[in-house]
Amino acid sequence: MNAYAYNITVRQGIFEGEECFEARVKELPDIAEYGDSHVEAYELALDSIETTAAVLNEKGRKMPLPCEPEENFSGRVTLRLPKTLHRALATKAEGEGVSLNQLLVAALATFRGFDAVLEHDRDNWINICESQSHDHQTMAGEVIYINQYRESAAQWSS
Repeated sequence: MNAYAYNITVRQGIFEGEECFEARVKELPDIAEYGDSHVEAYELALDSIETTAAVLNEKGRKMPLPCEPEENFSGRVTLRLPKTLHRALATKAEGEGVSLNQLLVAALATFRGFDAVLEHDRDNWINICESQSHDHQTMAGEVIYINQYRESAAQWSS
C-alpha cells in the first residue's frame, strides 16, 4: 500500500478558531488532519492513511483503492442505447440545431448540476439546498423522488 498514491488536499484556513492547515483524503472522507504547516498536515494525512490501512487489514476489511487522477480519463464514452431512445434523442438534437453529442453533453451536464444540489440517499434524492425564495413545495431536507424531479426542477428555475 502506497499512501502517496491517495488524493490528499491541503488548504489553509481557520478551523475551530485557529489558523492552520487542513489535510483531507478524497478516498477516506472521514480523515481530516490539521497542522501548523502545509508539510505537517500532509505528513499527518499520510500517517492516517497508513494507520487506516493497518486497522482495516487487522479487521479483514479492504482499504479503498486510490482514485484515478482525472488526466487518465479521455473524455470519450461508448454508449449503447435502445433504438427508440437513440431516435428520440437524434430527433430532439436535430430540432434544437445541435449534434447528438452536444445534446447528450448538455443533458449530462444538467444532471451533474442536479447532482451538485441533491444528495443521493439509497433510492431517493434529498434536496440539500437552502429553500429558495421562489414559491414551490420542495423544502430543504425533503425527499424528492426521481419521477418528481422534472416538476421540482421547473419550479426551481422559475
